[in-house]
Amino acid sequence: MRKFLVILPLLLLSFACKFENKKERLKPKIVATTSILADGIRNIVGDNADVVSLMPAGVDPHLYKASVRDLDLLQNADLVIYHGLFLEGKMTEIFEKLAFSQNLINVSENIPHELLLSSGPEAHSVDPHIWFDVSLWSLALAHASDEIIKWQPEWKSAVSTNTESYLAQLSLVHQDNITKVAELRKANQALITAHDAFSYFGKAYNLEVLGLQGLSTLSEPGLRDLTGLVSFIVERNIHAVFAEQTISPKAIEAVVAGCANQNHEIELAGPLYTDSLGAPDSPAGTYIGMVRTNVQVIFESLTQ
Repeated sequence: MRKFLVILPLLLLSFACKFENKKERLKPKIVATTSILADGIRNIVGDNADVVSLMPAGVDPHLYKASVRDLDLLQNADLVIYHGLFLEGKMTEIFEKLAFSQNLINVSENIPHELLLSSGPEAHSVDPHIWFDVSLWSLALAHASDEIIKWQPEWKSAVSTNTESYLAQLSLVHQDNITKVAELRKANQALITAHDAFSYFGKAYNLEVLGLQGLSTLSEPGLRDLTGLVSFIVERNIHAVFAEQTISPKAIEAVVAGCANQNHEIELAGPLYTDSLGAPDSPAGTYIGMVRTNVQVIFESLTQ
């Protein structure tokens, strides 16, 4: 009983501090799970809110485990926005519990099921990497914009204007992707990466895409996968394969070595940005910058 009486005031003090912090804020705090998502939300809300990314740049969301600090950040946020589609796989239960006490937005929940890609019938087998199709990512951010306006109706004019401007920028990026990838098809090239993150990119821009690992970086490539991929590269005279910035390059380096054993020298290019933006001051430090950087690296490496 005495221990309970000591702990109870500490808990009350903790909750009181959180409450006071929210009251003292000049702007609402929005927490987005990844750097990619945080960048999109910043473009939508503008100066109306402070937007922070839960996961630092360079972190793999498939493997991410929330720390005590992260839980505190989520609970103390005015709004939490996440990708969904099991991208934040180890945090799914956290979002389910937060839904009882927190304002939440799942940006992917309104994307038509027929536009999603899947490797199996299970819910977790849906491919979460929708941002590689710029048109799909535009749908996700448009949904986020609508939900933010419901949350803060007084922001409607500013958020609507910001969203319209940003989606127009994304439309230009989408068209540029179409033009560049058309050149790769003429050269009979394919995009080969460390894990199967670029399927939406391949579908949107009509480019053959293969990944050594599955949808999640938790999966491990097998010898059969490696042998089959090497044979494909040699037969098609593929010029390069690509490492990714959040994944160890060891597996894809084995592909390069396998090709060398068959007297087919290829470049290990990249790393490409997949599940995270680059450093804030780098060319890939924004979503648009990330997409343009990836496409330029892919284009230059496969057309050399």
